[in-house]
Amino acid sequence: MVQQDESPWPSGKLILGMVHLKPLPGTPFHHEDSFEQILGTAVDSARALHDGGADGCLIQTVDRVYAVGEESDPARIAAITLITRAVADAVGSDFQVGVQLMRNAVQASLAVAKVAGGGFVRAGAIVGATLTTHGMIQADPLAVMDYRKKINAWNVKIIAEIESMHYTWFGGGKTVAQVAQAARQVGADAVSLCHPDDDVTLEMIAAVRAAVPALPIILAGHTHHGNAARLLASADGADGAFVGTCLEHDGWGGPIDVDKVKAYVQIVRGLA
Repeated sequence: MVQQDESPWPSGKLILGMVHLKPLPGTPFHHEDSFEQILGTAVDSARALHDGGADGCLIQTVDRVYAVGEESDPARIAAITLITRAVADAVGSDFQVGVQLMRNAVQASLAVAKVAGGGFVRAGAIVGATLTTHGMIQADPLAVMDYRKKINAWNVKIIAEIESMHYTWFGGGKTVAQVAQAARQVGADAVSLCHPDDDVTLEMIAAVRAAVPALPIILAGHTHHGNAARLLASADGADGAFVGTCLEHDGWGGPIDVDKVKAYVQIVRGLA
């Protein structure tokens, strides 16, 4: 088994809001002179999540086209590092701050989190391979774990996608539970999964829990105020969720609405 950090997984049902970044410097669709606005919006969104009662956020790059490997432009890495540090400073140490350089720059994400005060990263593919609109993503867990060891980032947790809108095991032949086992074996601290059908999502959660009982399961998407009680608050639900569109004003990519955050938190905490 790959070395795991001894610090416990945070208790309770984790609500992790999405902080979507517009295209950053070093990417083809970045707008010149927009960085300060991107940074300010990210900080405002994180504060809204914090003030609304969420447990943390995932700072995620958004663009129209991505590299499929570990490569990431230095300007993009520098930009998200500054944003992550600003968010961490704005929300305090009790708020979990995550980093994801899409599509699968896991080593760069680990470096940003380690240096800038992040507590976790989300890996688009930590095992196997997945076919995307931008090409085939091939996981390289050995390189990721070697780099994690090199910078001593064992305290930066890795949440690995195992079935979602971003990842499906290419070629078939493995169940979601088997993919979860493989992810855990190479060093993932938690897994994330989702499906548009709530019943399928609950079936996947049950299968992973039976196969790897101690592995935290995070919803990778498709959660909203209407299904939060069933998919997250219930005993059979996930251990946490990445929550995006339903918390954003005017839908995906909009600013975080603190009242929508509070409403979601109340449902998960059983207060609504």
